[in-house]
Amino acid sequence: MGLKERIDQDLKAAMKSGDKNRMNSVRSIRAALLEKEVSIRVGGKAELNEEQELEVLMSLAKKRRDSIQQYTDAGRTDLAETEQAELAVIETYLPAMMSDEETEAAVKEIIEQVGATSMKDMGKVMGAAMKKLKGKADGGKVQELVKAALS
Repeated sequence: MGLKERIDQDLKAAMKSGDKNRMNSVRSIRAALLEKEVSIRVGGKAELNEEQELEVLMSLAKKRRDSIQQYTDAGRTDLAETEQAELAVIETYLPAMMSDEETEAAVKEIIEQVGATSMKDMGKVMGAAMKKLKGKADGGKVQELVKAALS
């Protein structure tokens, strides 16, 4: 089953159960996917591929994390909790994230494959790492690990 079908089923289930938080979250995900679909449409219908769907979901998750941080810093725990609930729903559609140990091992492997030896090679390593680890590991964490390994 594709992501769109799964989202539609989850929306129906949330509507039937009366779970307003989940319903609103799923609707926002659905709207973001539709918006992306419309933006790439050229003279007819356009379907998002799996990678594009993942990009949309990762973008939504990142926005929620940023909002949570800002609301927490401002002392607005009520808004932070709402964002946290939405993030939890978004994460159910994302693939499982790699553990820190798995990410570190993958980064070391990529550094060996690229043949990187210094910080001058960081661009090459990050490019290869983000291609391989996109959606599986946090980009900030990958960057941290690459810097530590190359310095």
